[in-house]
Amino acid sequence: MNYNKAEFTVSYGTFEQIPPSDRPEIAFSGRSNVGKSSLINKLLNRKKLARVSSVPGKTATINFYSCENVYFVDLPGYGYANVSKAEKRKWKSLIGGYLDDGSRQLDLVIQLIDMRHAPSKDDLSMINYFIDAEIPFIIVFTKADKLKKSAREERMRAFTTEIPCFEDITSIEFSAVTGEGVEELRELLDELTEDAEITPVETLREDTSELDDYDGDHEDDDSEDGEDSGNPFGGFLTPNRKKLN
Repeated sequence: MNYNKAEFTVSYGTFEQIPPSDRPEIAFSGRSNVGKSSLINKLLNRKKLARVSSVPGKTATINFYSCENVYFVDLPGYGYANVSKAEKRKWKSLIGGYLDDGSRQLDLVIQLIDMRHAPSKDDLSMINYFIDAEIPFIIVFTKADKLKKSAREERMRAFTTEIPCFEDITSIEFSAVTGEGVEELRELLDELTEDAEITPVETLREDTSELDDYDGDHEDDDSEDGEDSGNPFGGFLTPNRKKLN
């Protein structure tokens, strides 16, 4: 993928404004002030493509960036305490609406966590949600340059107990300052989106029409016990059990 071709496309303030997904999407999720905009700018080889807010919690839109046949989707930062309840509800509606939309071509979520600190309750809620919903995701640990080698090693050891199923999750150590992790992340995304194509609008309309005609009748697949036989990991089946190499 030629990341130099990336450009800002559009922002949406409500989930209802977002049109149907016509191409693969890579979403970025993380707390306010985790370095999401800085990572996007570094990844896409731009200085100011994604605006870095000086006031955490002020980005309350979903921002789309196009690069060839792929959309990079910047979800609102969450977890900042000094905002109104109305703003928090808006975050929840935007993020939840996007992630819950099973019709989107969401190929991967990049979950950002500040390497200097243990994951927050909100970070863990997001990770558990991805695992339970079987949404493919990786973790990128930001601000790696802020820690000395011994402190980094200590934090990485701690993450193995702080993050559920950590040994099965692909993770990358990243710094927007030094560029560490940029090429590793690009290689992963290139492999993932190698055959990315844009779906014609007519096809999207046909698919939507088929969903509207579906009556919802289906035969339940019950286990012999009459219980849900699904997840042998008790709700923690990670979609990254087979890591990308």
